[in-house]
Amino acid sequence: MDSHEIALKAAGIIGSGVAIVHGALTQRLMVDPFNRFAAPHVGRAIQRLVPLLLQFSTYNWFIGGVALWFAAESFGREARMATGLLVGSSYLFGALGNLWATRGRHPGWILCLVALSLIVFGVDVLDR
Repeated sequence: MDSHEIALKAAGIIGSGVAIVHGALTQRLMVDPFNRFAAPHVGRAIQRLVPLLLQFSTYNWFIGGVALWFAAESFGREARMATGLLVGSSYLFGALGNLWATRGRHPGWILCLVALSLIVFGVDVLDR
């Protein structure tokens, strides 16, 4: 295993690990309060849809982390590049959105950028 594979695996571990913590915090700090306070004011379809939308980024982080792990293990160069582009663009969007929304007072944007840096190194973008 070379350093590029290790970088992709590390990015995958960061992505999936953050997803687990993110999901628990999103549930406790956003979904549960929404369900408590919004139930009398919004329809049942909205009550079912909002938690899914709030947890979508959790799902995206987790699946992206798993994809990076598999890319490091068994994908060829082109497939690693495609995986890195898809997951990396998602992590970049998350980093910028988190930085903007929290004005930098949240570690999520830093974790996104660390994972993104590992992805860039892991897919050999700078080695060619």
